Amino acid sequence: MMQPSAEKLVHPFPPLYSADSRVLILGTFPSVKSREQAFYYGHPQNRFWPVIAALYTENIPRTIPEKKGLILRNHLVLWDVIAQCEITGSSDASIRHAKPNDLTGILDRCPIGLIVCNGKTAKALYDRHIAPGLRREALCLPSTSPANAAWSLDKLIAAWRVIKEYA
Repeated sequence: MMQPSAEKLVHPFPPLYSADSRVLILGTFPSVKSREQAFYYGHPQNRFWPVIAALYTENIPRTIPEKKGLILRNHLVLWDVIAQCEITGSSDASIRHAKPNDLTGILDRCPIGLIVCNGKTAKALYDRHIAPGLRREALCLPSTSPANAAWSLDKLIAAWRVIKEYA
């Protein structure tokens, strides 16, 4: 069976935020499912939406408009560290030749009190590509990816609760 090859891709959709967003949540780069849907955390097994809904005592959003509403109502920003890269499928480990997104526009427009990275790979990419120029630390939270099976939904919710102090 043939292995999928790396593709050179540009991030296919914009950040989601409003002028009163206070917590910037950074993933790595959209998965295949997210790219197909043209929106964040599109894989049905990703626990991002159940975690955020639980934190704010809301129903788990199903549609993109519901997901956008959940993020904006709770003063969050969704974006990714990487603007373009070579990637094989959805594998963060396969990311090569990464070029970072420019976060200054969001940081200039919004009162961001906390930057968090969704998982260790997002944090490593942030530290390598963005932190030196931005001179702003980001907090690493456990990945909501289905690949992070060691973390139960309850443990993820507990770890992610820190964002409520800022949003």
